[in-house]
Amino acid sequence: MLRICKQDKNKVMEQVKNKVLDGIMVSNSNLIDDIILSMCHEGVLDNLDQGFPDKRNTNSTIPLRFIMALVIVSKMKVRTSLTDIPYAIQDYRTLAELGYNAMSTDKSDGWFNEGTIRHLLGKYKSEDIFNYYNNVVQKHIFNTMDIETNIHILDCTKIAVNYNNENYEGSTFGYDRLGNSMRGYKLASLRGIYNDSGLIEDVRFGTVNIHDFKLSEEMLKTTPCFHEGDILLMDRGFTSREMMNYLKTVRKVDTYIPVRKSMEIYEMAIELAEEIDDWQPHPTRKDQMICHVNNVGEYFRTRNSKHDVDLNSCVVWSEDTQSYEVFITTDMNRSASDIVNIYNMRTEIEEDFRQLKDFWKLEDFKSTKLNIISFHLVCVLLGYLFYQLYLNTEDGQKYIGKCLPVILKNYKQEFLNYLVLFSGEYFCSMSMREFLEFRDECSTDVRKFILEFSVKNLTSKVSVGTF
Repeated sequence: MLRICKQDKNKVMEQVKNKVLDGIMVSNSNLIDDIILSMCHEGVLDNLDQGFPDKRNTNSTIPLRFIMALVIVSKMKVRTSLTDIPYAIQDYRTLAELGYNAMSTDKSDGWFNEGTIRHLLGKYKSEDIFNYYNNVVQKHIFNTMDIETNIHILDCTKIAVNYNNENYEGSTFGYDRLGNSMRGYKLASLRGIYNDSGLIEDVRFGTVNIHDFKLSEEMLKTTPCFHEGDILLMDRGFTSREMMNYLKTVRKVDTYIPVRKSMEIYEMAIELAEEIDDWQPHPTRKDQMICHVNNVGEYFRTRNSKHDVDLNSCVVWSEDTQSYEVFITTDMNRSASDIVNIYNMRTEIEEDFRQLKDFWKLEDFKSTKLNIISFHLVCVLLGYLFYQLYLNTEDGQKYIGKCLPVILKNYKQEFLNYLVLFSGEYFCSMSMREFLEFRDECSTDVRKFILEFSVKNLTSKVSVGTF
């Protein structure tokens, strides 16, 4: 069972004097806690209360943002069980800012248990949960942070589950990038480039065997994240002349995409580049040369070709591999250097996106219900978003360009010289000095009680906060 506790130092001190002390935890520093604290200060955490219809029948006075914060922290610490939620946040400063905490209890009077959480999430469909993410990011978090992205990256990620477990709701068979058979799901995401970060601003969720383009088509046509003059970077799996036409003429968005070697436009662009013979050094890669070839739209046509927009291209020759690449765009005013520099932004942002796979861990996920899995994924997405936003704060700038899983692996916790005490429905933080002074003010039998409780519980893994 989980009990939600409200911060009230006076209540805790009063109850401890009556020998009511349910838990005691050492406060340690933790990067994930720092990120949550930063999101509190930025006003981002308050946004979690928005965009999600609250279907709780009881205990609805507890802010949704607090419940979400606890779950997000446990997910980012790669702890997937409900029992990991108590003590997930260990930094007293973050706890003080939130004003709530949770503790585990063997009693039946806890406010949450696994059945309660499952029952609550059972009121929402998987689609509702992903819509919540899109809504809270686009309409609330971006507004709070005054964010408007103009360069976007479209991607699809396969999410594997236990191959031998047939009970994963809505999962199908497919193949990973290496051609190995797998079971799972697929996530289409639109990331907006914000300074040096890629913010996931729109998502769609489906089965692993759905085509990338089919999963993302509706998102490209309707997402509110696009603005006139924006840029969209796609990979070869999304090559669609019709969509390029639509984005250019209806949404006023220019697309950039590498073309497949089997396409006519690939062969013709190379042939024209060799004919033009105006090769220039690649702006960032020493072993490559580039050539600008404009007006190549006629080599990539739809059936109703008179409505096709024209295309611009850059042909890249790699001396190292003795091979060509061709990049096309609907922006007719870009030079060859412009085209490769813009598309290379995708590569620069890719690594931080791959970090997400370290946090899915669906192969070990206990629940096979689609809405529970969706909630898990959305909490990971929010945690990843919080990290990207944190990188753009003064405290987070030192982590720019660094991989979050590696940072967490090498992060050294520090004892913050504070204790967190739990008593009944309340908790509080005390410095070691304040705690000792409080203990000394108590009667002899209460001091003995505190000492015995502290010795017993501060040596246990649960109380030290190592969930």
